[in-house]
Amino acid sequence: MRSELFAAANQETQSAERWVKQSSKMLRINVSGGRDVLSAKGAMVAYQGQIEFQHEGAGAGRMLKKLVTGEGAALMRMRGEGEVFLARDAANVFTVQLENEGLSVNGKNLLAFDSELQWDIKMLRSGNIMAGGLFNVEVGGNGTVGVSCEGEPLLLDCSQQPTFVDPNAAVCWSAGLSPSVVNSMNMRSLLRGGTGEAFQLAFHGPGFVVVQPSEGRQEPSGSNGGGR
Repeated sequence: MRSELFAAANQETQSAERWVKQSSKMLRINVSGGRDVLSAKGAMVAYQGQIEFQHEGAGAGRMLKKLVTGEGAALMRMRGEGEVFLARDAANVFTVQLENEGLSVNGKNLLAFDSELQWDIKMLRSGNIMAGGLFNVEVGGNGTVGVSCEGEPLLLDCSQQPTFVDPNAAVCWSAGLSPSVVNSMNMRSLLRGGTGEAFQLAFHGPGFVVVQPSEGRQEPSGSNGGGR
């Protein structure tokens, strides 16, 4: 049998590393040695070996935040011996190695992270339900985080001047930053039909924010995001 499907570039990446980019669109994680991984529900596209998937509860404190925001991090725990492949809508994937550091990730861009990392759901200050994307997942400690980005990322330095980002275009940012939601629409613009860009996340201080060239895909009403 012959096909370009069988090209070397399309074959599984063989590596002893725990986190490996199978391609620019897919992440491969070696789950073994009793080291579990937490991933977003619906992110798994394939796995090999003996892997168990379990719903990961948010805990009482995080559950309250999910109820208040109406959103949250729907996670599953992966454990066993084998390899898991993760992806999201053919978006680009990246890994971030944390070394006693913290990272805030837009819940829609979170793929997975080592279970040893601490995590919490954060609500943004001055939130307005019309702004969208008003929760993020903050992870910290020593370990790896996988994120997705629709298109090529842009890294912005927030320390030099105030930086404003569409809530749905913000992928992740330094955990030390405390973004707030601002409304840039004035009454004159509102009367003329608006600009479609009323709400932004405002960042300012030592740190960075990663921006994707997309405002995200709208999920169908009632969708549960799939997954196991």
